[in-house]
Amino acid sequence: MMSGMSVAFAPLLPWAAIVALGVPLALVLAIAFWRRAGGAVWRFALGALLLLALANPSLINEQRENLPDIALLVVDESASNRVGDRAQQREEAVKRLKERLKDERDLELREVRAGAADASLAGGEEGTRLFQALDRALAETPRKQLSGIVMLTDGQVHDAPKRDDQGNLSTEALPAPLHALLTGRPDEADRRLRVIQAPSFGMVGKPQTMTVRVEDETAPRGSRARLTIRENGGEVKSEQVPVGVDHPVSLRIDHGGLAVYELEVEPGQRELSLVNNRAVVTINGVRDRLRVLLVSGEPHAGERTWRTLLKSDPSVDLVHFTILRPPEKQDGTPIRELSLIAFPIRELFEIKLDEFDLIIFDRYRRRGVLPNAYLQNIAMYVEKGGALLEAVGPNYGTPLGLYRSPLGGILPGEPTGQLFEQGFRPKITDIGKRHPVTADLPGAEAKEPTWGRWFRHVEVEAVRGKALMGGVNDVPLLLLDRVGKGRVAQILSDHMWLWARGYEGGGPQAELLRRMAHWLMKEPELEENVLKASVQGGRLTVTRRVLERDDKSVTVTTPSGEEKNLELVEDAGGRAGAALAVTEPGLYRVSDGQRTAIAAAGALNPAEYADLRATALPLTPAIEASKGTYRWLAGGDGQISVPELRRVLPGRATAGRDWIGLTRNGEYRVTGVQQIPLLPVVLVLTLALAGMALAWWREGK
Repeated sequence: MMSGMSVAFAPLLPWAAIVALGVPLALVLAIAFWRRAGGAVWRFALGALLLLALANPSLINEQRENLPDIALLVVDESASNRVGDRAQQREEAVKRLKERLKDERDLELREVRAGAADASLAGGEEGTRLFQALDRALAETPRKQLSGIVMLTDGQVHDAPKRDDQGNLSTEALPAPLHALLTGRPDEADRRLRVIQAPSFGMVGKPQTMTVRVEDETAPRGSRARLTIRENGGEVKSEQVPVGVDHPVSLRIDHGGLAVYELEVEPGQRELSLVNNRAVVTINGVRDRLRVLLVSGEPHAGERTWRTLLKSDPSVDLVHFTILRPPEKQDGTPIRELSLIAFPIRELFEIKLDEFDLIIFDRYRRRGVLPNAYLQNIAMYVEKGGALLEAVGPNYGTPLGLYRSPLGGILPGEPTGQLFEQGFRPKITDIGKRHPVTADLPGAEAKEPTWGRWFRHVEVEAVRGKALMGGVNDVPLLLLDRVGKGRVAQILSDHMWLWARGYEGGGPQAELLRRMAHWLMKEPELEENVLKASVQGGRLTVTRRVLERDDKSVTVTTPSGEEKNLELVEDAGGRAGAALAVTEPGLYRVSDGQRTAIAAAGALNPAEYADLRATALPLTPAIEASKGTYRWLAGGDGQISVPELRRVLPGRATAGRDWIGLTRNGEYRVTGVQQIPLLPVVLVLTLALAGMALAWWREGK
């Protein structure tokens, strides 16, 4: 507690009136002094006394309470400041600073921690936001009490004020000196992978190009480093890329939907962390148009159902041929008089076969139209990655069926020769209840399906593939199989059109065929054995869908390399899942030993990991503008050295070779005021009468 004395005026008249009275009085007194009139001095004293009395002076005695200065300690808890021993350096420096300042009674130390994992996740690509946290702390700190700001950071701050083209800061200068105590070491080196450019969308089947750059201070410019590209954990390609040079990388998208590519460059000679040796690129595969070849072996009631379903989708480019006149039909009509289009078998099944995304055989039987050589082409087309769907007719079990052709090597259902011609309702098998093509189909929720009956069904034995639906006596009705790089589906009945006509309430034929086509096109959401991971709301959600029960746990690898086991809980639909709280931004890898999934928390390639080298460059403009300084915490021997803290007066230097300064502001708060009139009325009257008497006495001599 201290006191302060000052004089204050509370004029009885406005200052203008006092001045108006003082001017003529001063003129009269000036004339009196000029003429050397007796008593002029006493008259001057009397006039001054009266004017001073009108000003009503008072002595103000303030009771003041000293306010402590405030120093802000901003602690960087970002992921980059946890690399190596930076976290230990940081916490040791915090401890020493607190010990040195604990005896400073007129200094309050306020600690501000920022850049933690949850903030980085919310910030996405913004990186470490220390100045954002500093602004919030400054809003709660009286500027006149602010003594200084000390930042404990690695210098990788992504919201630091920058200079414009004229060299001025983009924000106002800080109201107190900013001192940065840097973790890490000034001679650090690290290899980094940067994605310079990558497409967001790409056409399926067309090459896509992205540009990457490998940066490494320890490798000569132009030297080579191995870059590996993976999709969902499986290696796509590997190549040697130059260091320090923008390099184009070509990829080919083989399915629609989201494709997630993980790029990883091999470690360099010196590494701070391998986390920034990886990058993630997502490309949404888009099909220009789905080219479908539909071959109907003969006209029948379900043919129009296929055509209507495929033509109703604007993304489908349909080529449809129906065999109306097989070679064995010879009635003597000249060819030039026929109004039929000749079947361009060579163009379709040899020249342009690979241009089709899906081939559908609808009730096709061998009648000499397609030679075995072309059927063999179709089998090779599937093995190289194509898709084949067959809806069989009653002739499938005869020697004219496609199973007795070169296609028999890729078809999953071997006919027994038996044909069921009786009413039945298709049922979902146990495997089908877990397969995404048939799981949760509308109408299959009840124990007995509610959709309409079919009336014809070819008996087969499933020699390969999976039976998702069953018919009479649970004989396979829908078979799916993978052949080489391609896929095959078989519907062992030609009565699906009854659902389209609404017979007995119809059925989900459109949804079933849509799912089947997407599975044949290798769409990721229809994969039957898949492991998926996604990050939403600060939690990593892992989902595994398999056809056979799998109780194995999964291993989650965090962006920093820590591994955690996660037990999945399975439901009745063949799906198992679990969730895990995410604690840091970056790429999370999930693996069950067979399958791998990746998910990104925050930004795909966080700015936090773009460069892990400690540096003072981002903070330099703010430090210079506030007349602060920066110091490295770790010396050449690796020992922590915290500079001395000194209290300095305003206007003095705030940093030296081995010390940093905090300004001593001397701010106070007034707790009480005592006002003492300097000219009480009685004193004024007494002095006025005495002055008048002395003036008369002097003039009377």
